[in-house]
Amino acid sequence: MISNDSEKEPLISLREHRRYAIEPNSNGNGEVTPLASSERITYSWSNINVFAPSSVAPKGGFLNSLLEGTRPPPCEGKQILKNVSGIARTGELLAIMGSSGAGKTTLMDVLTSRSSARLQVTGLLCANGVPVSSDELISKQAYVQQEDLFIGTLTVKEHLIFQALLRMDKHVTLNQRIERVNAVIVELGLSKCENTQIGDRFRIRGISGGEMKRLSFAAEVITNPSLMFCDEPTSGLDSHMAANIVNVLKKLARLGKTIVCTIHQPSSQLFSLFDKILLVSEGRVAFLGTRSDAESFFASIDLPCPPNYNPADHYVQSLAVAPGREQSCREAITMICDEFEKSDLGVQLAADTAATVDDASVTITRGRKTVPYKVSWCAQMHAVIWRSWITIFKNPSYVGLKIGQTILIAILVSLIYAGQTLTEEGVMSINGVMYIFLSNMTFENLFSAVLVFCTEMPLFIRDHRRGMYRSDVYFLSKNIVDLPLFILSPVLTIAICYYCIGLNPLPDKFFTTLGITILAINASVSFGYMISCLSEKVDVSISIAAVITMPAMLLSGYYINFGSMPKYLRWISYFSWIRYGYECLMTNQWTGIDHINCNGTSTCPENGQMVLDTYAFSADHTMANIGALLGLLFGFRILAYIFLLLKTYTVD
Repeated sequence: MISNDSEKEPLISLREHRRYAIEPNSNGNGEVTPLASSERITYSWSNINVFAPSSVAPKGGFLNSLLEGTRPPPCEGKQILKNVSGIARTGELLAIMGSSGAGKTTLMDVLTSRSSARLQVTGLLCANGVPVSSDELISKQAYVQQEDLFIGTLTVKEHLIFQALLRMDKHVTLNQRIERVNAVIVELGLSKCENTQIGDRFRIRGISGGEMKRLSFAAEVITNPSLMFCDEPTSGLDSHMAANIVNVLKKLARLGKTIVCTIHQPSSQLFSLFDKILLVSEGRVAFLGTRSDAESFFASIDLPCPPNYNPADHYVQSLAVAPGREQSCREAITMICDEFEKSDLGVQLAADTAATVDDASVTITRGRKTVPYKVSWCAQMHAVIWRSWITIFKNPSYVGLKIGQTILIAILVSLIYAGQTLTEEGVMSINGVMYIFLSNMTFENLFSAVLVFCTEMPLFIRDHRRGMYRSDVYFLSKNIVDLPLFILSPVLTIAICYYCIGLNPLPDKFFTTLGITILAINASVSFGYMISCLSEKVDVSISIAAVITMPAMLLSGYYINFGSMPKYLRWISYFSWIRYGYECLMTNQWTGIDHINCNGTSTCPENGQMVLDTYAFSADHTMANIGALLGLLFGFRILAYIFLLLKTYTVD
């Protein structure tokens, strides 16, 4: 039963977040608590078979994924894994090894319930000998991806606090969460860098690669999981850092955790640290046991490891398919796998995993959206807003550059158009500068909005899969935190330019211009959000936004009169925020202007109404235009949220 006692919810204010993030660890001797006996899990799997469909349509984003629901289930094609069985015992570090294409990653995906929906997977998963579905253990397991995904502006401690706020049970108090963070920092040797920004590859110099990998482990250890899976944990690290990481894994295993990792070409030093190894080749199990057992087994089949040779290299090479010798290599691999099945180790493995082998033909479906959220909607919103706030405002180069760019362009426009008067030339200049307000700020803010969701999409998908926060929480938090900057840009521009240029001096005209500009620019931001959530890559998003924005500008009424606009293209202008905003700015500027100094020129409009008639604009359309801007603002954002939500259901 879910408690409604909101007073127990571990909310934390922004001030408290900052204090906890920068204060030194007060519990310097904190240690991570070993798992209780009842929480320890021996994880076994039997007769895992994985089939790829005979033909797979190329990936095309979530739109193609939506169509998969209407297609028949894939027929059995290439078999990737063939009757793979294994066991990972509590307190042990098991390393899955094999050459490229052996099936390591596919096996890891099955064990962690992350296999592709395109694959047909059968077999049996057991926890402490009891059959479980592929998603029942999600709340008990942790998965450390090969690629480290972080927000570079956060410090190590801020990142862990964010994880603790959302991934620990709601009954845990704030002080207990902070104590847990402090203990994990000490246990994983992150004390020296706890207040250092994580950094990224391009802009922010942060912690080292080894510290980043340990931080990945720390984020998973926060919840004290019983099972840990690590995909290539030493990838990209030097030998010293790699040994350090494996030692961390062994330390965690000694606390009672069951740890399984894939690893590619470990050094002899790393190999000596593994408790057990699982060798796979051509989708079959070639060996599972200790290092000494591996040495004896390969010696018994006349493949002994040469003296002074890295055993890991020897085993992987013995199980690899060499170019030009495919047939003989596959025959040798088949012999090794068959010999292991007949060996004492193979027979014992079959006995350990055969308790429910009769049920091993059951289809394993990919677990999805089954992790319950640990905290309430409000607590999720509070934490994600805090992280989003830090992401933006702890990056002064971004905020400063955006504000500086806005001010510089506003000053430049003011200098070019300064001191306009109500003459024929002044009318042309004023009409042009109001269009510049909208078009320039559209490009300035729209392309910033396009980057908002694209750049963080992998991080969001990972966090969402973990059950940390909801899609609507993430979407709303980004909207709330970004809003001040997208309001500040038009405010600075209009405040600097309006009276310098010589626009209608009445105060109500000024504030109307300001309000219309803010509304139009935020409608363009909504369009940017939609493109960002629709596309999967930054360059694609920018290209789509640029192509679609051009018709919105060309059909806005500045370059072509509405009356002469082709009917087959006129519908496009209905989605142009520049059209509605420009007509509102023009009617606001020229309504009430009774005289324009024409100096006898026949082409000069004599008053403001004639200017509006030239563009086929009318003050009667003002409320309809404002309503259209509001419709675009909210309509584009609703579509953006729908696209974001669909990605959480369709991404592999």
